[in-house]
Amino acid sequence: MPGTRKLGRTSDQRKAMLRAMVTFLYENGKIETTVTRAKEVRAMAEKYITVAKNDNLSSRRQVLGFVTKEDVVVKLFNEIAPSYKDRNGGYTRIVKTGPRRGDAAPMAIIELVK
Repeated sequence: MPGTRKLGRTSDQRKAMLRAMVTFLYENGKIETTVTRAKEVRAMAEKYITVAKNDNLSSRRQVLGFVTKEDVVVKLFNEIAPSYKDRNGGYTRIVKTGPRRGDAAPMAIIELVK
């Protein structure tokens, strides 16, 4: 089944969750979540790092429309995106950590590659 994963949520709830998780990833460098969520977060995070590599008003507005905190947008444009200027994609890494205690959901850590 092609397309995005629904993650058991309506489209607006899913978008809000992904916005929050991508913002948290940019803010802290890594997060622990389920494998399927990590794969969705990876797609969005890498997209906006690529947008941020081209530092102009249009790309800043595009990122501000998705990332929920202005200080994280400043960090993305001033620190994160310039560190990947010579890299064509592959800005994040997903490391599987094993099943979650309680419901045995497969867990993973998604982090920004240094």
